[in-house]
Amino acid sequence: MENESERWNFEENEKLKASSVSLRGVCNMLMERVKNSGDKKPLLSLCRVDPTDHPLFRTSLEASDAVASAVQSYNFNCYSPTVGLPQAKRAIANYLSADLPYQLSPENVFPTLGGTQAIDIILTVLARPGANILLPRPGFPHYGSRASCCNLEVRHFDLLPERGWEVDLDSLEALADDNTVAMVLINPSNPCGNVFTYQHLKRVAEIARKLGIAVISDEVYAHITYGSNPFVPMGVFSPIVPVITIGSLSKRWLVPGWRTGWIATCDPHGIFQKTGLVKNIINYLEITTDLPTFLQAAIPEIIGKTKDDFFLKNLNILRETANIFYDLCKEIPCLTCPNKPEGAMSVLVKINFSEIKDIVDDIDFCVKLAEEESVLLLPGVSVGLKNWVRISFAVDSSDLVDAFNRIKAFYLRYAKTP
Repeated sequence: MENESERWNFEENEKLKASSVSLRGVCNMLMERVKNSGDKKPLLSLCRVDPTDHPLFRTSLEASDAVASAVQSYNFNCYSPTVGLPQAKRAIANYLSADLPYQLSPENVFPTLGGTQAIDIILTVLARPGANILLPRPGFPHYGSRASCCNLEVRHFDLLPERGWEVDLDSLEALADDNTVAMVLINPSNPCGNVFTYQHLKRVAEIARKLGIAVISDEVYAHITYGSNPFVPMGVFSPIVPVITIGSLSKRWLVPGWRTGWIATCDPHGIFQKTGLVKNIINYLEITTDLPTFLQAAIPEIIGKTKDDFFLKNLNILRETANIFYDLCKEIPCLTCPNKPEGAMSVLVKINFSEIKDIVDDIDFCVKLAEEESVLLLPGVSVGLKNWVRISFAVDSSDLVDAFNRIKAFYLRYAKTP
């Protein structure tokens, strides 16, 4: 072996370096810092958005029973049809249509392995040589990582904190050209915690139509709203512009580990059919992994039998923790939250470096906080906004209070003296 050449015909894939700044990667790095710090305080994670880490967030009994029933029936140990079980597609279509001015058909729906696989599918089928896509900044980083992997150029439009995180419509229009294929909108917003108004969404749809691009509407947090703005699905505006909706059971039903999501084409004019996009989705599904058949079989009962009381209880908890977060944040001079959260389960907070010393940026802030106080926050650079932090409030209120007491102690340790 010593005399053989050291040349090999494989090497590192540079495009996968984006994973090093993934949400999982950053949270895992911070957890390692806590482990190695020797700090004895219990870990308090406000970094990743997984409400199921806390006992008060449990899925509905109807959802658990539906999965158990599907498994115990022995009828769904088979491979799934390429485009999904008909009963699952029909249930999702009816669920989404309840908020639309028209009826989706089962053929408009494709079950996926969570919202993540839905993103992977859509960006891949939209990609072509020279194409670009418009992504929100701040936003969900998986869009950028996936776009890089499939050779889609990314162009970012800004969300404006001083205007409740509305889209900067002027920058949106200026970014696009003849090679722009789509834009992404996340509503309710992860990471910002805002909910877009009907009027603003309509204006976005009108600009997208003018530009000749599709709208990918990430609605994983659909109906998780507790402020003044109700949830309005982008599909309402599909008579103006074709819309690809990405959704899942993960957040509303509190089952992120079930990885149960979907793609829905909201397109009453049939533009996605005419341009071949639907065919491309089906072609992709032919060569990828299916959502487990038993989970698809459970979807009709999960959606159809879960009672409104379940959703109302969770919204009340989130409203309470959002209010607690907002009040506690105002007590810490080095943090500024521009808007009280109105939806989803996390919010962005600006770090005021004029109030602190010996901390250089948001990563340094989060690393030192983890090492010294065993509190995990997500650096804003991970979601595209340097020197901010994303904070999840989908936690027990007592943990939220404890975490902010530690953040306040951390601030006092680094506060600039007058």
